[in-house]
Amino acid sequence: MAGDLVRHDPDVLVEDPEHGYGAVRTISGRVSVAKQYRTAAPGLPFSTVALTRLDEALTLSSRATGIGFSVYLGDLGADTRARAEELHAAIGAHSADSVLIAVSPGKRRVEIVTGTESARRITDRGCNLAVMSMVASFKEGDLVGGLVSALRMLADQAGHAPKH
Repeated sequence: MAGDLVRHDPDVLVEDPEHGYGAVRTISGRVSVAKQYRTAAPGLPFSTVALTRLDEALTLSSRATGIGFSVYLGDLGADTRARAEELHAAIGAHSADSVLIAVSPGKRRVEIVTGTESARRITDRGCNLAVMSMVASFKEGDLVGGLVSALRMLADQAGHAPKH
């Protein structure tokens, strides 16, 4: 009867034989289905393959040159250069032998910060060419390709690690 109170045991889950759990046929014949709402997990900016390419480029560049290469991708704030220099300084004791490529996609800015020792092997002109290469790739939508290309260019400019 319509309006009757329906009592059920909360420990017993009743399945609609035709439609499964969470579905019921109403008096009018319409099927009412309850579905669990799941928020979509935020997608990662890079695929596993892209991350592998970037990791390989970072590793090979660092091994070949003896320079520690790092990539930062994210907001750099209002003063992008100052923030990139802060991030580079945060590398710590190895910052003199390090290079940071900082990309702020929202501001469309790229900064390359070199340490005192790495700057002797990588010229400002080499950094500018790497930035131009990255920008060209970024315009085509290839963020990882631009970073990998820049790492290779900077590693080529630096040459092999000096032997002690």
